Amino acid sequence: MEHVVPASEFTRNFGRYQMLAQREPVAVTSHGRTTGYFIAAEHYEAFKRFKEYRRSFPTAELPEAEAKASSAARMDGRHAHLDAMLDE
Repeated sequence: MEHVVPASEFTRNFGRYQMLAQREPVAVTSHGRTTGYFIAAEHYEAFKRFKEYRRSFPTAELPEAEAKASSAARMDGRHAHLDAMLDE
């Protein structure tokens, strides 16, 4: 569970929230709206790795063999009921 704190409190007691962020995210608010999150460095680094892994790119950048394999791929028959949902 994240801890929510106003920006003024966050700046006055930065050390406290720096330590708290090692255990859980700290949501920083301004005028009742969340403006950012303070998290542990290792959580941020993990997020950056995840974000890079999830990078999207145009299919035109795929090597030809991978583009052909992707075009030839078919959904497993166990999911055929989902096709019916598209027809509705």
